[in-house]
Amino acid sequence: MRIQDFGIYPGEGKPGKNNLITDVAGVRAGHCTIDNGNIHTGVTAVIPCENVYETKPAAAVHVINGFGKTAGLMQVEELGNIESPIALTNTLSIHAGLEGLVRWTLNTNKDVKTFNPVCGETNDSRINDISSLAVNSSHVIHAIENASEIFERGAVGAGRGTVCFGLKGGIGSSSRVMNILGRTYTIGVLVQSNFGAMKDLTVSGDPIGQRIAKDLNGQKEEDKGSVMIILATDLPVDSRQLKRILKRCETGLIRLGSRLGHGSGDVVIGFTTANTMGKTEGTISHEILPEHMLEQPFRMAGEAVEEAVLDSLINASATKDLQGKTVHCLREFLR
Repeated sequence: MRIQDFGIYPGEGKPGKNNLITDVAGVRAGHCTIDNGNIHTGVTAVIPCENVYETKPAAAVHVINGFGKTAGLMQVEELGNIESPIALTNTLSIHAGLEGLVRWTLNTNKDVKTFNPVCGETNDSRINDISSLAVNSSHVIHAIENASEIFERGAVGAGRGTVCFGLKGGIGSSSRVMNILGRTYTIGVLVQSNFGAMKDLTVSGDPIGQRIAKDLNGQKEEDKGSVMIILATDLPVDSRQLKRILKRCETGLIRLGSRLGHGSGDVVIGFTTANTMGKTEGTISHEILPEHMLEQPFRMAGEAVEEAVLDSLINASATKDLQGKTVHCLREFLR
């Protein structure tokens, strides 16, 4: 489903062909979902290009609020590139995410002596028995090897057990295309949504969260959890310019009503397929946009994040948490 099916159009930009992060050529995404008794969790992987270890796309990170356990950000920030698929999972499975990324890279590349795996997380302990440590490296490898241009959204993979604005969250995705200097470029976003207080949820300016809370007899949800945002693009930008774009992802969260609370780890990881850093000899030349031409990408990044979160909400279904309490889905409250 799409949020547009309910007559809601976040922003004014034009979505890409599939309205997914994979509208950026070469990008793929996949999941491995684990459902077993009280275990409802998994892994989602985003692969930037065919051999990310050798190609090393230009990359950047932006930490909106650092209440999180994401691994691998330090080297991305320092070197301005990424050499790993990006894995998403639950908070206590970061170790498994890293091991899976390392094992997959060792199996697909020769003579790897050092490697920077990147793994993000959100805490799904309301729905998932997180202390069971159910995720292992094989789940990460499965998500990578089953990645494709078209992938499921909602309560799958790393989004299987997440809760967003007090409703069932999950994995969502969106894209925006734009014309700059006569060329067409794409920004794609994938989110793992697990943040926000119900009363704050706003959809296209409508404070629907207040009505939902009232319908559920004044149900209250704290503003805690996390959101992982992965942004892919083919814009000709360097890592500094890319970081500027990543900062504008905050606008999408704020339009949804997020207050960027203390207990929410909100992290953005981004890369561009237009400029790479894998060459080991000689100089590297990059084409980059003039700064004033970033205005449109700024706006489109925020729009794509806003829609991606809504996408995660409408594609998730109501479920029970570990206490037997119903976690409703947004579709129940939209006409």
